[in-house]
Amino acid sequence: MRKCLFSHVIRASLFLSFLCSCLLVTAQSSTNTVAGVKYNDAPSVLSEGSPESVGMSTERLARIDNLVKEYVDKKWVAGAAVLVAKNGKIVYYKGLGYDDIDKKTPMKKDAICRIASQTKAITSTAVMILYEEGKILLNDPISKYIPEFKNPKVLDKFNPADTTYTTVPAKREITIHDLLTHTSGIDYAQIGSKEATAIYYKAGVVGGIGVNKILLADKMKILGGLPLMHQPGEKWTYGLNTDLLGYLVEVVSGMSLDQFLRKMIFEPLGMKDTYFYLPKEKQNRLATLYSEDSTKHIVKDGESFELNGTMYVNYPDMEGTYYSGGGGLSSTAYDYSIFMQMFLNGGEYNGKRILSRTSVRMMTSNQIGDIDFGDDKFGLGFGIVTEKGSAKTPVSPGTFSWGGMFSSSYWIDPKEKIIAQFFLQQFPNSHGDIHDKFKILVYQAIN
Repeated sequence: MRKCLFSHVIRASLFLSFLCSCLLVTAQSSTNTVAGVKYNDAPSVLSEGSPESVGMSTERLARIDNLVKEYVDKKWVAGAAVLVAKNGKIVYYKGLGYDDIDKKTPMKKDAICRIASQTKAITSTAVMILYEEGKILLNDPISKYIPEFKNPKVLDKFNPADTTYTTVPAKREITIHDLLTHTSGIDYAQIGSKEATAIYYKAGVVGGIGVNKILLADKMKILGGLPLMHQPGEKWTYGLNTDLLGYLVEVVSGMSLDQFLRKMIFEPLGMKDTYFYLPKEKQNRLATLYSEDSTKHIVKDGESFELNGTMYVNYPDMEGTYYSGGGGLSSTAYDYSIFMQMFLNGGEYNGKRILSRTSVRMMTSNQIGDIDFGDDKFGLGFGIVTEKGSAKTPVSPGTFSWGGMFSSSYWIDPKEKIIAQFFLQQFPNSHGDIHDKFKILVYQAIN
């Protein structure tokens, strides 16, 4: 009888233990999961760690060295600055190849690189900070803050011979949400459609890199009087949306975009090497920018190269006044990885909360509905990998990412807890498949 009773007590105890474990797992999952994405149990601060400590292989990560060496040897690229981290541990952080191919100066891992459109995620974060402060709503019309965008017009007919055009009224106002998702109808200067390139050029609206002593406010006000390329919310068109958001930040905050980013993002996170224009003591760390010759091999292109107007190679060394929220920043692989890790942590880094978990969820969710974006979707400042897109690439569904004009790419994978940054400094780059190969080599190193 006692033996039977004891057996029942043991079974009951084991069942209660199992039940408590299930409840604990459920509670942890509820606390650390946003829209199906599990964030770290505690905010991670990046630190050095062996690949094996986070389930990766040192030997297999070394294939990245071989990949870059092959492209350098073929004179397809000069060099790369690369960082990979998993679970907050930096498992690969190197400068590969050359900064100066003529002098054979090695690329340093902490080289300051022109990050171009990687600026967009940072400016979008600034907008969400204002949203969290209760100063804006995402469905607010931009004309509420910048009246030049009241009663927008949409391009109807365009005459390429003399760049004249006709317009029709927009069906509705442009919203802040439209700008964050690139669905406003605003196109790009210099690199956009032929119609937008011509119209913007004639009006003096520029892409915002290498423009010296002009002001963001002046150009964005001019943009407000120019036609949209399509009705707001109907299509995805990559354009000056984030530059306009940068001006919104200035209007709402009362600070320049440069000041706002420094106060609200860079200084709290400890991003010490991220600037629109480099201080003199750091200008010697700016990576050399390359172009291509007619055989698609790299060449140093002197002091400037042509892109529908002059763009200066060393524009971050200017004492500039134009703060392009869509493409003006320079940074390092480590600094940008701090920014990425903050997102992987659900908005917090080293005890400093930049965004709430709910804002991170919003920014990394599909915000364009059924609008065509290939196999994937777009959030608020990021491209989002879907199940369909993940089937064709090693990254997990829910991974968010973007890149930059000077051949840089990054991604944040919440499922595998991976962040990765791959910096080249080159425009154009006919051998951009190196970015896809890099991605494969990161994931094949997971044990």
